[in-house]
Amino acid sequence: MKRIDKNQTWEMRIAGESKAYKATVPGSVYNDLINAGRLEDPYYRDNEDTALELMKNDFVYTGSFNVDMDEVKDSDEVLLRFNGLDTLADIVLNKKKIASTNNMHRIWDFNIKDYLKEANNEIMITFHSPVEYIAEQFEKDPAILGSEDAMRGFPKIRKGHYMFGWDWGPRLPDAGIWREIEVLAVKKAKLDSVYVRQKFNSDLSKVTLDINIKAENKKSNEYDNYTPVAWVKILDPDGKKLYEKANIKFKFEETEKVSLTIENPKLWWPNGLGDQPLYTVDVLLVDEKGNCLDEWNKRIGLRKMEVSTAKDKYGSEFAQKVNNVKFFAMGADYIPEDNILPRINKERTYNLIKQCVDAHFNSIRVWGGGLYPSDDFYDACDEYGLVVWQDFMFACANYRLTREFEENILAELKDNVRRLRHHASLGLWCGNNEMEMFVKQGEWGAKNEIVSDYVKMYEYLFPRLLETEDPDRFYWPASPSSGGAFDEPNSENRGDVHYWDVWHGNKPFTEYRKFYFRYLSEFGFQSFPSIKTVESFTLPEDRNVFSYIMEKHQRNASANGKIMNYMEQTFLYPNDLDTLIYASQLLQGEAIRYGVEHFRRNRGRCMGAIYWQLNDCWPVASWASIDYFGRWKALHYYAKRFFAPLMISCEEEGLLSQSMNTNAEPFTVKKSIRLNVTNESMKDRNVTVKWQLRNSDGTVLKEEETGLRVKAMSSEWLEKKELPEAKLYENYVSYQAFENGEEVSSGTVLFSAPKHFKFVDPDLKVKVKGDEITVSAKAYAKSIEIRNENDDLILSDNFFDLNGDEKTVKILKGEAKNIKVRSVYSIR
Repeated sequence: MKRIDKNQTWEMRIAGESKAYKATVPGSVYNDLINAGRLEDPYYRDNEDTALELMKNDFVYTGSFNVDMDEVKDSDEVLLRFNGLDTLADIVLNKKKIASTNNMHRIWDFNIKDYLKEANNEIMITFHSPVEYIAEQFEKDPAILGSEDAMRGFPKIRKGHYMFGWDWGPRLPDAGIWREIEVLAVKKAKLDSVYVRQKFNSDLSKVTLDINIKAENKKSNEYDNYTPVAWVKILDPDGKKLYEKANIKFKFEETEKVSLTIENPKLWWPNGLGDQPLYTVDVLLVDEKGNCLDEWNKRIGLRKMEVSTAKDKYGSEFAQKVNNVKFFAMGADYIPEDNILPRINKERTYNLIKQCVDAHFNSIRVWGGGLYPSDDFYDACDEYGLVVWQDFMFACANYRLTREFEENILAELKDNVRRLRHHASLGLWCGNNEMEMFVKQGEWGAKNEIVSDYVKMYEYLFPRLLETEDPDRFYWPASPSSGGAFDEPNSENRGDVHYWDVWHGNKPFTEYRKFYFRYLSEFGFQSFPSIKTVESFTLPEDRNVFSYIMEKHQRNASANGKIMNYMEQTFLYPNDLDTLIYASQLLQGEAIRYGVEHFRRNRGRCMGAIYWQLNDCWPVASWASIDYFGRWKALHYYAKRFFAPLMISCEEEGLLSQSMNTNAEPFTVKKSIRLNVTNESMKDRNVTVKWQLRNSDGTVLKEEETGLRVKAMSSEWLEKKELPEAKLYENYVSYQAFENGEEVSSGTVLFSAPKHFKFVDPDLKVKVKGDEITVSAKAYAKSIEIRNENDDLILSDNFFDLNGDEKTVKILKGEAKNIKVRSVYSIR
């Protein structure tokens, strides 16, 4: 196929209005109206309400393009390809209706050869109001329900569910041409599909590639006896030609398999376990004269990707495997990067994935209530080594499986599976987010035929489609699940789990230590974003966490109060909003640290900790570790430490694990530590472990040191140490792991809540020299934050502890302008 359109120009107007606005394609209604000055920033204060009201209108996009009519006449078919239309659209070309569409997740092709002229081909796309549509559908069928945080009727439209609101997102159901439009000339034939399968021998020293090619005849009588011919070339990761085969003849509508064996392949590994070499596969469909008719050119990684659900003494494991190695999945849940989709671009996506790698992620879960991300997302994951858990786009909702809906969603799956299945990073497909669990509970009207439709979709139709389209990829029916059939879908001992008793259930952080989940794919804790982010959507009078505007930018019901409840248990009451934000971020970091460190200590039984959530789609108080503007919250720095391949952690006993009741009848508090070193790397590591019992001024009262060999991909416990002499409110323990004399991991623990610990003023000092910042303390300083005037620094470390000493960190991004530092001592 050859792209032949030229000089696309677009404008848009609100239906019923005469004024037209310049439009950008790809783009969206909101983006175009903002650019035209017709709509104020929907993220500022409560402008969201105005923007939502605007979506009750229809919108008309009018465009024109030119084509070379010689190319058109020489083609058997000319396709108008829409890579993404959001969502309910009527398409008219040169005053003739071409089609209507109803799924933003699909690719739409229409043959327009007979409608074209050489210049000024006029295309008109009318987008119908998604708000009015779902309201009408809900009135017709009120039994189909979903998350109460979204607008009623949202399951009735194949559109990113989050656009209708979520417990972290606004109600901004945008519309428009959100992905590229192309005009493609097809002559004689085109590639229907190319699918590369990999078969390794037992020691992975050889891999056989089966390149499955299928072509589609355009049915012109002139080509009744035409035999398609393919040409295949493979380049190694260095760009050198590894394989080439020409004149591969096959039959239309039948799959031709080209097989080759690669000796000693360069294997693709997740981040932290090895490199990410990528081979290039180029498949050309050519005519009898050698002219290219169509091309498929993709990068692949050679790896053996599996998920083990083998039974064991605890139940059944859930462990991802790459190249025969089970690895502990470390990462976060990804949501769409913006509600205004044109703001997402390659640079922004790559930057986000790079920041995951900087925090030692090896995995990322694409949540099912958003969008299938762009190719840029998966390319970045391929290059950086993040294994992708890919939900299909179904979440927290029931669906009625009519024949039309079935055909629509299966076409959606087919489009996206074929688009993504070549990616080395794609680890597994998952049917939906949380619906097996909620259907079993009868949530949102789940009974009778709705239950039946659930089973048909996720346990029959989807796996059957994958048997044809991607049989080598693991499929999991839901998240969470124990494998389907409503059999304990959130079991501690099988499958994956979403655990929310810490946060939604108001349980303390230590509650994590009561469980040994096999794979935790969701757990989280909220915090407020940076004060600079808050300032972006507020006026000074709004800057109180219980103000109307602050609560508009907090979509989880009563969650600001929940943060304050946890804060009351942990810290002294902050004296201003800026300090409160700092304290909330420490709460978030500490909560997730408690969980991840516990699960990594129990590596083998637990094999994954994916926290909710990585990112925000607008400026908001949420579970994200990186806020909307790319500012790292404390949690992302904590993640860099608790996801470190070689990590030391401490399971302490103190008041937090026994009783937090200040007025409890006096009892003897058990005070102890048990250290653990976890090694999520491919080689054994020799470490020296040190720990110290200290006074609040950092003075060492007691210390010990021991050597330890930690085997690859394992977790090693050290002996438990009883510390009855430790003073609850004046003493703490610091600990470090050293390798080759260099400190690689460290931490501190208290035996009481920080609010009751007798911190002394650490008298923090800061020095800047070039791209380095040095912070010194005269006493124990916990969770030291370094920030600049705009709070946009990214450092090699931040929110760290000092024991009356100093630390130097590197500036990775931002300017060291007006540097300020603070610690837990500042929360008062």
